[in-house]
Amino acid sequence: MTKITTIIFDLGGVILNLDQDRTLRAFNRLGADLDSINAMSTVFADFETGKINADDFRQAMITHLKGTATAKEIDAAWNAMLLDLPIERLTYLKFLRKNFNVHLLSNTNSIHIDAFNKYLNEEHPKLDWFGLFDKVYYSYEIGLRKPNKDIYEFVLHDNNLQPHECLFIDDMKANLNGAGSVGMHTIWAKNPLDENMLMEIKSLVADFTASMN
Repeated sequence: MTKITTIIFDLGGVILNLDQDRTLRAFNRLGADLDSINAMSTVFADFETGKINADDFRQAMITHLKGTATAKEIDAAWNAMLLDLPIERLTYLKFLRKNFNVHLLSNTNSIHIDAFNKYLNEEHPKLDWFGLFDKVYYSYEIGLRKPNKDIYEFVLHDNNLQPHECLFIDDMKANLNGAGSVGMHTIWAKNPLDENMLMEIKSLVADFTASMN
């Protein structure tokens, strides 16, 4: 069995329910093909690494749409992918934190986080979000982005962690490969955090009881 002291979670698709196709469809309705924009522009990567701010991003998208959409419509389309956070996942996180150091590492941006914080305030008003984790890392705040090695190395150095004692969980294989390249253990989240994932962690980790009963 493996000695794991720290679990590092992705956010969207692992803790928060996500449907990226909703955003693709919303922008298609506005007249924009996000895949094409991504192929010819760095706007999404720049936004996720904090090189541009929310207003810059909105203006870039409005320019791509030749002024046919408003900033409010851009935000609504961009946030369409964000769904819900079932309360049982909060219970799982609290349970895991009794056994491990727990960090969050997300490729994200200020518009999504503003919308997510608004959702938390409305749907989980008593929740201390940052209290669920030892540390929270948002790509746009630290200027680094998965799957590049430097973002994982940043988290390791910031917490004085040994990579072989860390477990990284993400729903994207490229991000798992990035974590694996620095020596972390990984689990592919084919589904968001649930009892099955707890059992998968148990199968990897020594001296961990997965049952919360």
